[in-house]
Amino acid sequence: MRPTPDRVRETLFNWLQDKVGGARCLDLFAGSGALGLEAASRGADSVTMVENDRQASKQLQSHCQLLTATNCRVESKSAQQYLISSSSQQQFDIVFIDPPYQSNVWTEIAEQLMTNGVLADNAYIYLECPSKGELPTFPAQWQLLKDKKAGGVRYCLFTYNLGDTE
Repeated sequence: MRPTPDRVRETLFNWLQDKVGGARCLDLFAGSGALGLEAASRGADSVTMVENDRQASKQLQSHCQLLTATNCRVESKSAQQYLISSSSQQQFDIVFIDPPYQSNVWTEIAEQLMTNGVLADNAYIYLECPSKGELPTFPAQWQLLKDKKAGGVRYCLFTYNLGDTE
């Protein structure tokens, strides 16, 4: 597990400060739950945290209970399984994508988010990837708003516009 560094998380939530309150958030590859729990503490209406590792998933569930985070739900499955099973069940306003770097699934996850209609119009998509190398390929409907690096981490914020299909 490689939790989002505190400095990066602070910057991210500064970017999203007026967007988190009342939002429906999806934390794919939740890991320690730092991003999802931060969103919950800042007034997100709901936070779905998806974590494939059973032990990490149990730990997340425990943290949610300890913090009385009733707006949080933990899904113990892979991000891909969740996105396929959630097809058109719920749309999210903010999606966090921070997979293990060696998995190299950014483009695949982006395509699944689009194919399964998981993004609300004007949703925000946050992602972390290695700072070295090119940014993965993302759908044309994703507009890059912010792009920063901190050590070995590149972190970006996109917005999704349903009407932009170029």
